[in-house]
Amino acid sequence: MGALDFLADFCGDVSRSATRKKRKPMQTVDIKVKMDCDGCERRVKHAVSSMKGAKTVVVSRKESRVTVTGYVDQNKVLKKVRSTGKRAELWPYVPYNLVTYPYVAQAYDKKAPVGYVKNVAQALPSPNGADERLTSLFSDENPNACSIM
Repeated sequence: MGALDFLADFCGDVSRSATRKKRKPMQTVDIKVKMDCDGCERRVKHAVSSMKGAKTVVVSRKESRVTVTGYVDQNKVLKKVRSTGKRAELWPYVPYNLVTYPYVAQAYDKKAPVGYVKNVAQALPSPNGADERLTSLFSDENPNACSIM
């Protein structure tokens, strides 16, 4: 009797999980789209708003940016925006204050909105670089450091 109940529960869970669809996670997708007029803005907003799972759509013509929040896939949103005839790409910028110093040359983009830089791998100083060795030469953590008192 116990074995039959176990098998019934096991088979029941398998059939239920097979019919249940996996829901996409809630996310925010930012897309860069060049929009020249109110008609372009309205066409892009209508196309993205009609997507299944899109909860909010914010269009900023000044920044050439479309922000979609909801249970959507970023590739499907990108494809939907491109179906309007506009050239679109995923948002390539990060806020200026989130980028570590020193900046790499490709990070400065003249077309970037104010307060943003291009999202590129940042240059990190070499741990064996001359600057690092000089600063640790007079460090308290260095047991061989020169002490001048």
